[in-house]
Amino acid sequence: MGTLFYIAGASGAGKDTLINYCRNQINGTLPVIFAHRYITRPANAGGENHIHLSEEEFKLRLRNNLFAMHWVSHGLYYGVGIEINQWLSQGLNVVINGSREYLPTALEKYPSLRPILIEATAETIKERLLKRGRENSESIAERISRSAQINTNSALFTSIHNDGLLEDAGNELLTTLLQTESIL
Repeated sequence: MGTLFYIAGASGAGKDTLINYCRNQINGTLPVIFAHRYITRPANAGGENHIHLSEEEFKLRLRNNLFAMHWVSHGLYYGVGIEINQWLSQGLNVVINGSREYLPTALEKYPSLRPILIEATAETIKERLLKRGRENSESIAERISRSAQINTNSALFTSIHNDGLLEDAGNELLTTLLQTESIL
């Protein structure tokens, strides 16, 4: 059985950038699969490489049990496909971009998952969100305020601070992903 890595953190903490860094470093040379998410956000909205679904198509997939995990955040629907179960059963390690608020449910479904929290200062997050251009200043302030209110039990997480160089945090995440018996 493979290991499920659950990457979480505030919007703008750099989860997608670090996941892409690791994907490029591994590049199919190790048994690690990076799962995409199904989101009701347009595909060209910038940020992560995801599969865009209309709200109706998302709900159709949900009714037909095609998601291993699903949640709603900021008015959008997010899902991770059931294909991750097959990948895990074949001994592949799977990396997903999850939600901090959904983590308790994810742990119920996958008790052995390895949660990894990507953190950055409020200043860094604000700068990244402004650069991304998906939200206005008011929405960004609300996200930062909301992020500070989300209680993440640090005992559950491996924490990676992502305020500096991409390579530093990226290599820390890569090392964490490679610390499983099935890879070493």
